[in-house]
Amino acid sequence: MLTNFGPVRCLWDARAELGEGLLWSVREQSVYWVDIVGQQLYRYGFASGRREAWSMGQSVSSVVERAGAQGLLLTLRHSFAAFSPQSGQWEVLHVAEKGHPGNRFNDGKCDAFGRYWAATIDADCVRATGALYRYEGGTRCQRMHPGFVVTNGPTWSLDGRTMYLNDTLAGRVMAYDFDPERGTIARERIWWECAPGEGLPDGMTTDASGRIWMARWGGSCVSCHHPDDGRELARIVLPVSQPTNCVFGGPHLQTLLVSSARVGLTLDQLAQEPLAGSLFAVDTACVGLAAHSFVAAD
Repeated sequence: MLTNFGPVRCLWDARAELGEGLLWSVREQSVYWVDIVGQQLYRYGFASGRREAWSMGQSVSSVVERAGAQGLLLTLRHSFAAFSPQSGQWEVLHVAEKGHPGNRFNDGKCDAFGRYWAATIDADCVRATGALYRYEGGTRCQRMHPGFVVTNGPTWSLDGRTMYLNDTLAGRVMAYDFDPERGTIARERIWWECAPGEGLPDGMTTDASGRIWMARWGGSCVSCHHPDDGRELARIVLPVSQPTNCVFGGPHLQTLLVSSARVGLTLDQLAQEPLAGSLFAVDTACVGLAAHSFVAAD
């Protein structure tokens, strides 16, 4: 088992309804995150402690940087969009979800070749109308896998040949053979299943040793798992019941950053966990991986 974790620190008591979408920016030494329900994009300066927020006017769920250029790409409710933190303006690049108005985008990340992978979910978390998309710029957007109610992730194995994606409401993590050059997935199988009462798998990240870290919605923790068989190697307990995502940041990529949510909690529950919806940090002896940036296809 992994040990040697520092105390859990609250970096920002934002009271986010549904905090998500963590991105550590190496070039800015800042963490971006979102409040999907509150329609907010946040940026926290790690050294300065500076806090910034932008109101997006619609749900915003994931954030990636552009390679070699300033600015970000986001998933809004139904679309991929470009955003400039300098101007505070966003521009829709491609509307991916046209046939399911009740859906919205959820989690997303770039692979090693700069493709933006993001999945939609049923906003009511009932119907299996969500799908996984691969976006490569312009109108180059492929619907890769349908039939999800709620999904989170993805993340990849250290060699880039396995993609992990959470089938959240089913309490399981799916694995796919991943072709890094072509950006295709195949051979879906269950990689890990959560025991009853242990929370549901939410956002994930991979560290420099290939271990998979995942936030456990309803489980008050982030757990770390061996990439071969999914066995649990560590568990970090949090002062909130609904952690949503995790990523490594800080100057040496050794600080685990965790977002959380307060949506759906009763007044009594909120009284018991007043930091619900906050951004947390935990110093570790582990080292994370820098996020891949978006590269538009030629």
